[in-house]
Amino acid sequence: MAEANYCYKNSSIYFNSHIANEDLEEFAIHECLHFLQEIRDENNNITKMGLSNFLKFKTIGTGLNEAAVQYIASKIIGIEPDFEKYYDINIYTPSPSYYPIECALLNELIFFIGEDILFKSTYFSTDDFKNKIIQYTSKRFFEKIQSCFDDILKYEENIIVLNNKIFSSNKTNHFQDDIEKYREKIKNTFISAQDLIIKEFFDKEYNNISNLEQLENYRRKLNKFEQFVGTTDNYTFFDDYYILMMNKLEHKSNVLENGGIETAILNKPFFIFGLLDKIRNLISSKKIHDNK
Repeated sequence: MAEANYCYKNSSIYFNSHIANEDLEEFAIHECLHFLQEIRDENNNITKMGLSNFLKFKTIGTGLNEAAVQYIASKIIGIEPDFEKYYDINIYTPSPSYYPIECALLNELIFFIGEDILFKSTYFSTDDFKNKIIQYTSKRFFEKIQSCFDDILKYEENIIVLNNKIFSSNKTNHFQDDIEKYREKIKNTFISAQDLIIKEFFDKEYNNISNLEQLENYRRKLNKFEQFVGTTDNYTFFDDYYILMMNKLEHKSNVLENGGIETAILNKPFFIFGLLDKIRNLISSKKIHDNK
């Protein structure tokens, strides 16, 4: 089903016979990185591969590890990040062709955690990247994000299986509905994970602001993050969050300038937005009354 696959059971890399020569290097690097990641126990059973863990009854972290390996492979080859659209999501991804959704989501984590620690954990199969995320947020947050990566990868694999069935049976209508369901699941999972990343990291950083320099750094960071945000039709979470935090920053700036004294419970922008919401509610109530 894939262009290339590393089989850990016999430490071999298999390539699809139809793979294009110009794509061979990227796939070869990706799979060779998997080979370098292997950690085995005294019985030669694989226990860890990069960011994924081989537990007794299941493997977790595969989606996150595939994204990390592809991110590194793209860096090695020199692929430029680009804006793409997959599953109705507009994304900015370091890997436009392979694992683009997973790499776009990973890029958001890297924005906060950094590349170096990701490279170390991916190459040497350490928990540094995981522990750094937990340090910034919580263990529960990391497990949720890790699960989202695994789910996206699983849904994509299901789509590949269904597409192969369509190709071999020519029963397009029979499988198309299932494919659309998985596409919708990928979109919803991506957006849910992204919103969680935005709130967890930026909320934590906001709570740690203690001076005006940190406040301005936070403001610049929030502005810079916008380019990494994946969007869909009617997506408003980041814009809403941005407005909320800018108003909170304005208030916190007033407090810090006054030596930490709460002198402005409501600043003007926040008051105006609250007033507009009340006006909208009044208009909506009047329309309902008139319709009745």
